[in-house]
Amino acid sequence: MSATPRSISRADFVLGPYRASRNDRATWQMLNTLVPYLLLWWLTLRVAAVSLWLLPPLILLLSLFSVRCFSLMHDCGHRSLFRQRWLNRGFGFVLGLVNGVPQLAWSRDHADHHRTNGDWDRYRSVIDMLSVEEYRRLDPLQRRLYATLRHPLMAFPGGFFYLAIKPRLDLVSGLIASLTGSRAPRPWASPAEFHDLLLCNLVWVGGVVLLGWWQGFGLFLGIYAAVLTLSAAIFIDLFFVQHIFEDSYAHRSEGWSHLEGALRGTSLLRLPPVLAWFTADIGFHNIHHLCERIPNYQLRACHDHHQHLLADVPTLTLGTMLACASYLLWDSHQDRLVTIASVDSGQVVTVVYGIEESAR
Repeated sequence: MSATPRSISRADFVLGPYRASRNDRATWQMLNTLVPYLLLWWLTLRVAAVSLWLLPPLILLLSLFSVRCFSLMHDCGHRSLFRQRWLNRGFGFVLGLVNGVPQLAWSRDHADHHRTNGDWDRYRSVIDMLSVEEYRRLDPLQRRLYATLRHPLMAFPGGFFYLAIKPRLDLVSGLIASLTGSRAPRPWASPAEFHDLLLCNLVWVGGVVLLGWWQGFGLFLGIYAAVLTLSAAIFIDLFFVQHIFEDSYAHRSEGWSHLEGALRGTSLLRLPPVLAWFTADIGFHNIHHLCERIPNYQLRACHDHHQHLLADVPTLTLGTMLACASYLLWDSHQDRLVTIASVDSGQVVTVVYGIEESAR
């Protein structure tokens, strides 16, 4: 009988050998990602001069390479892609430019996610999920708005905002707050993050303006907006299903376990080989949360080595991903995720001080 996540400890995993980063592997990944990405842009702009109807497959390919750039930037943020910190820092900045993301602040925020995954008192996932009690205090219009904003299709406009607009707004709002002496929180936590945010915005905006002037603003911005929108929707939905699904570990701070958060609060996402390559094997998310210093090119081997310990971890496929979108509320009293329909119908019963309170 295979071990279950509840019967094993972190000491059962042999993670050290898989933490070793390799510069040769990382360099090859940079080459087989950035070079095709740039060549695809060249081809796409040439094809656009012939017929716009030929663009959709090229935009899809560009979007997939953008997803891979984001995944490799994510590794750089964990300082796992290359051996040296400065290489991770430098290439992380370059990879962030592909999607307009200031890598340093993003990586700091993402590290907070790793420290709190499964602790739903402190971290409510990428969609800022409400608890059942908070949802019940909403009026009918607010409930409909809450569900609509968290519909899977909202990853498209939300993703475009996240990549194309938010980093620029962060810089402007932060500068205004600093110049006016406002006490509003800044989007940067250190001078280094501010300089990274400023430089990223200057280079990104400058590059967009230059390429738009060279190729035509309508053509270039139209293609780039489509690529950003599609790639952002892909990695937002991937991140969603890697943490939000039926029976996901959704515990309060009291009694929370980092190990349980890694093994039961993340999913093993089985993707076709092509998609696994474009996402840099991030589907092996349980291993990634057990040790974020393991580079993407070691995740599969580490998972295979520990299959006897991972036999019962939550597993998803492309066919089962969509069902995860229904779990939009946290039942803080039963430490689980539930659907809005189950709360609205009164199926969810909350126990407070020994008294059962069903939904009204």
